Amino acid sequence: MRQIVRSGRRVVAVYTRAPKPGGRRGLEIRKTPVHETAESLGIPVHTPASLKTEEAQAAFKSHGADVGLVIAYGLLLPPAILTATQFGCLNLHGSLLPRWRGAAPIQRAIMAGDPATGVDLMRMEEGLDTGPIALREVVPIRPQDTAGDLANRLAQIAAQMAIRGLNALESGSLEFTEQASVGACYARKIDKGETEIDWTRDAEAVRNHIHGLSPAPGAFSNLVIRDKVERIKILRAETASSGGAPGTVLDKAMTVACGKGAIRVLQGQRSGRTALSGRELMRRESLLAGSVFKRSEASLSET
Repeated sequence: MRQIVRSGRRVVAVYTRAPKPGGRRGLEIRKTPVHETAESLGIPVHTPASLKTEEAQAAFKSHGADVGLVIAYGLLLPPAILTATQFGCLNLHGSLLPRWRGAAPIQRAIMAGDPATGVDLMRMEEGLDTGPIALREVVPIRPQDTAGDLANRLAQIAAQMAIRGLNALESGSLEFTEQASVGACYARKIDKGETEIDWTRDAEAVRNHIHGLSPAPGAFSNLVIRDKVERIKILRAETASSGGAPGTVLDKAMTVACGKGAIRVLQGQRSGRTALSGRELMRRESLLAGSVFKRSEASLSET
């Protein structure tokens, strides 16, 4: 948004999710970063619960915008919205379409072990992320990348791509190509039920699972600390060549055995505490090699 304003273009309105309770106790009403940025730039902000009503659609059309630019909005745009501006709606999507259409493309790409992802600028149509593509930039996924890291990199690329796309649209040189007919898959929304770590998987799969869910909601496993089962979120990890019974802590650096190989915890967090390196977590909680991460009873009953 700041890039668009700096380019000399007028942003007539911003649409984003409504403020909602947040903070540790859920008592603070928090606006989205997009909301706060728009207000700081003096841009009117709208937070409708739906864009399907005639009232919401009339309000959107009344802005008289030339084009709608969408990124991770979270609501489906009905046909009346898609056709309300002169040039329709363009979407900046964080994947290499048609792979990972849907709500969580960055997380799913990491969790699947994809070697690369990217940003596509596409024209929106009624289907979910099915529209033709105008611009694309491919980005490698590094072993150390979490979803948060990758989202930040893609956001910077998307901001630059938005300006390139608007410039090309203005000059009449923005050309679209239909998406490939094969390779489509859906990046479903992350569910908290899939956040528990399965230590029987191989080390790369466990690391990818951890990184795909970091920083939020975070992958976790259970560990007995001072005779009490505690939930430990693991936010960063690297693969290691060690081995042992899955879930077993192998050394003071919190290297944990997987079904094949092991991962070393680079950043972990006990519930309600600050994040620490695995070595610091071992020391602070007086943990010893030989401790074992246990799966929840609910997870075990499902297997």
